Amino acid sequence: MNSVIAQKDNNCKKVEELIRRDVKLDSDLIVLPEVWTVGWSCADFQKSAENFSNSPVINFLSSLAKKYNSYLIGGSIIEKVSENTYFNTCPVFDRNGKLIAKYSKNHLFSYYGDNEGDYVKSGSNPVMVNMDGIKTGLTICYDIRFPEIYRAYAKAGADLFVNCAAWGLKKPIPWESMTRARACENQTYMVALTQSGLIKDNDYNLGHSRIIDYKGETLSEIKDQKEGAFSAVINLNEMYEFRKKCTILKDIKEVYEVNCV
Repeated sequence: MNSVIAQKDNNCKKVEELIRRDVKLDSDLIVLPEVWTVGWSCADFQKSAENFSNSPVINFLSSLAKKYNSYLIGGSIIEKVSENTYFNTCPVFDRNGKLIAKYSKNHLFSYYGDNEGDYVKSGSNPVMVNMDGIKTGLTICYDIRFPEIYRAYAKAGADLFVNCAAWGLKKPIPWESMTRARACENQTYMVALTQSGLIKDNDYNLGHSRIIDYKGETLSEIKDQKEGAFSAVINLNEMYEFRKKCTILKDIKEVYEVNCV
């Protein structure tokens, strides 16, 4: 989706319409992009923030999960913890609409004129959530540049990675290569979802979202700035059988010491 900058109500209506129009009724998991309530506008983050204990957006997402009888990874919204503490946080809901987990972005993007770190704090730990037995490692946007977090998830038994993003149009190669690499090098399914459309002035989101399998192959995608839902069926038994035949995860060394000569 292409979020309208700083228009939370309109963005909620857009999410509701896109899900009503395009999401299959028997879907087990629905995933939204990063900062979809506010768009990629760091200066507007704190004004859009909500405390999760009394949050209209959390209530809205909860109702969607319950209505569609689906797990829902709510992209990310700006979480207000106190007057001076904010996080870029991904909430996760079960089929009954219960908030079962949340992950706060570990790596904040403050380059090329962006200054996310001036408005939100960095999360402290990775979070893996169990959804009907599917162990899912949560990440947000810039986290994709840090393979260590994905390797940690893989060592903890992850079946699926999710990266919710608002990735810039000017950086297509890193997004497309790293999302594929994180799946392939860890033999794990990957949902890599980024916003589309105009941010401001001549700055655009990439608008290329994909579901990638454990071998690095694209199962489904949506691109070219289109809004809507795309889907794929993932087969965990096939992934487990592949891991038995290609046991690269067992060859990981705990420590790699570099000898400089």
